[in-house]
Amino acid sequence: MKKIAVVTDSHSSIPLAEAAMLGVYVLPMPFDIDGQEYFEGVNITRQQFFGYQRAGASIGTSQPAPAAVMEMWDKLLAEYESILYMPLSSGLSSSCQTALAYAEEEPYAGRVFVVDNGRIATPLHRSILDALELIEKGLSAAECKAALEAAKGDMVIYLAVETLEYLKRGGRISSTAAAVGTLLNIKPILHLATGKLESYKKARGMNKACEAMLESIREDLNGRFAEANAHGDVYLLAAGSADDVATAKWLKQIEAAFPGMPILYDDLSMGVSCHTGEGALGIGLSVRPQV
Repeated sequence: MKKIAVVTDSHSSIPLAEAAMLGVYVLPMPFDIDGQEYFEGVNITRQQFFGYQRAGASIGTSQPAPAAVMEMWDKLLAEYESILYMPLSSGLSSSCQTALAYAEEEPYAGRVFVVDNGRIATPLHRSILDALELIEKGLSAAECKAALEAAKGDMVIYLAVETLEYLKRGGRISSTAAAVGTLLNIKPILHLATGKLESYKKARGMNKACEAMLESIREDLNGRFAEANAHGDVYLLAAGSADDVATAKWLKQIEAAFPGMPILYDDLSMGVSCHTGEGALGIGLSVRPQV
């Protein structure tokens, strides 16, 4: 029997081809478009998704059905001794807390280990790669969970959105604030560091927002992550829902600002893009878990 299966959900943004190559299992997350249920990577493409969004469709996310989660666990436990389940942050969805409750019951207790380390999107993708490295070192699923959760605070991401419309729809800002912000070309920068997305600062235009995010990363590298960076234990991350031209420009800016640091880039998942809309750009850092 194989030792440990690593399972995540599609909010991790890990491409399915990469997941298959790594032997990682991805649970497609459901979302609703005008009353119809879709599953990312299963029955809708990114182009179709953004087409619905531009057309003003009502789009919402939900957690996976308990039966879908347990069906995957049951199948994998027939092949593996244990499962390391790495869903999106409990601060952003109740699906993590639900999975933690399932994992305490038979037949999963002691075999399924749910990691709640406050990650989503590329930071979660990076954590999956960290988990595989820990498994390669010989750590058990319980030890991997402990190491990954101990590094919960060793991450930051900044995300600038092109439009305020979807933050308004999600209730994160008022209709008045959205209208004024749009009129003044205000681009809010969101901050993820404690498992929750929170407002960080505002900039006049996307170019200024990108400059502000790069400066924040410089401060983090020279401040709270300075020691880890000196030991080569800091990873540079990037993500977005912009078109190819804007994405390429953003990656060039990051490369110029931080020469020599490899960048792990992902397209934001459709589940995340429900709230950011098209045109979002992000950058972040993650520290290698210490064991």
